[in-house]
Amino acid sequence: MRDLLTLPKAHLHVHLESTVRWGTLREIGTANGVPVPEDGGTFGGFAAFFAQNDLVRTCLRRPRDFRRIAYEFCEDEAAQGTRYAEVSFTAAGHGERLGDLDMPLTAVREGLAAGGEAFGIEVGLLLDHSRRRSVDRAWRTLDLARRHDGVVAMGLAGDESYPGDPFTEVFAAARDAGLRVVHHAGEGEGPASIRQALGPGRTERLGHGIRVLDDPDLVAEVRERKIPLEVCPSSNVALGFAPSLADHPLPRLRDAGLIVTINTDIPALIGTPLAAEYARVRDTFGYDDPTLAALARAGVDASFATTTTKARLNQEIDTWLAPTP
Repeated sequence: MRDLLTLPKAHLHVHLESTVRWGTLREIGTANGVPVPEDGGTFGGFAAFFAQNDLVRTCLRRPRDFRRIAYEFCEDEAAQGTRYAEVSFTAAGHGERLGDLDMPLTAVREGLAAGGEAFGIEVGLLLDHSRRRSVDRAWRTLDLARRHDGVVAMGLAGDESYPGDPFTEVFAAARDAGLRVVHHAGEGEGPASIRQALGPGRTERLGHGIRVLDDPDLVAEVRERKIPLEVCPSSNVALGFAPSLADHPLPRLRDAGLIVTINTDIPALIGTPLAAEYARVRDTFGYDDPTLAALARAGVDASFATTTTKARLNQEIDTWLAPTP
């Protein structure tokens, strides 16, 4: 078995606020007068997920805070063999909370630029918007995306029981502005959420999408349209959307001929960075190195990277897979 840390990878579904090192969070919290426990404890599903997100938001206040977590994101991803990432960030939410709409995004962009140069990783930003929040905030998110370099996409996140239809005009405008669109769908809710994302939502990939298997006709449509799925196995298990890793639908998604990419979603919360996610998939489903390379290649090809970057990364994957002399 080849070293999965050296497998060149693209990471397409990961939330910046859920990548913060616990030690970093404690230091930032102390500087900002926010008490943070000595360790993160044991992850316990949605209650812990929302509590952790609230804590991170409360701690992040200064430009240096946002720059630091973005820089460390690059360092940690590079150590996992990630060569290209598209990291989600709730820019408008932070900006409104702090009374400066642009500051958090500007600081994150600075951190990503410095980290990308220092650690040899290319990172694009995906600005996400919670379905539970207002359409007005979604428009403000689009305004940020238009005005800041480095933003490649926008998308809906959060509780999928909240409909995506109210945001249709926002994402039509995003596409008209040259932005890419990626929505969470088919994780907590079923095929209807996927159909909305594919239709009025104009999504180009499916964030999660694992419940596409609930509808054979939808499987055929997604396969025919070559819509990639951003699958996050350990996160799905931790949040209760799959009973166990062994019972995760990942193999069935691949057997159905769908484009499957491997991602972490919330790595700091569940303690599973990207190379470890690949290792868990390998060990659980018995995937060999060519299969793991194919999964990595699917992530590269499904990304919004330039054709030059994609060609380079695919060549690096070929080199990883080549027989040892």
